[in-house]
Amino acid sequence: MAIAVSGVQVELREVVLRDKPRELIAASAKATVPVLLLPDGEVIDESLDIMRWALSQNDPENWLVESNDELISANDGPFKQALDRYKYPHRYDLTDGTEYRDVALMHLVSLNERLSVAPYLGGDWKSMTDVAIFPFVRQFAATDQTWFDALPLPALQAWLAGFISSDLFSQIMTRYPQWTAGAGSIYFP
Repeated sequence: MAIAVSGVQVELREVVLRDKPRELIAASAKATVPVLLLPDGEVIDESLDIMRWALSQNDPENWLVESNDELISANDGPFKQALDRYKYPHRYDLTDGTEYRDVALMHLVSLNERLSVAPYLGGDWKSMTDVAIFPFVRQFAATDQTWFDALPLPALQAWLAGFISSDLFSQIMTRYPQWTAGAGSIYFP
């Protein structure tokens, strides 16, 4: 979303992680996605860093102005750990993930409280904070959509629905064919 908003053109290569191309492994020792390889050879392989890089090139909606690093860290730390255990309990030798669902829910309750007094996590306009947190809330909701929809979190649910129904989200959620060495690339946006 940050790349799309920034308008910075990137060469997009759709990678299937169970079939990692050599070029991905050569570019980043982590061999995870996303990876941004800059023309000077610098590698950025963390989502937040890629977002910050794109917006540092061009931030037409001023997303960086109201970035709440503490809230983003809470989301990427304890919430993300609980989300992973809720969504993939078998990876952690758990019978189910409901205990971790409840831990993650505490974070969502705090987000709902923030959104009850302002339309976005940073206040009156969308910011880096919203865009960094949104994908994880979306994952949480999709794990058991019926259960999530029944929660008494109207502000959070409306915020999530707004992102999901946005033109920006539709623009970036395009499916691309798997990239293989020698294949042509797709330029975005």
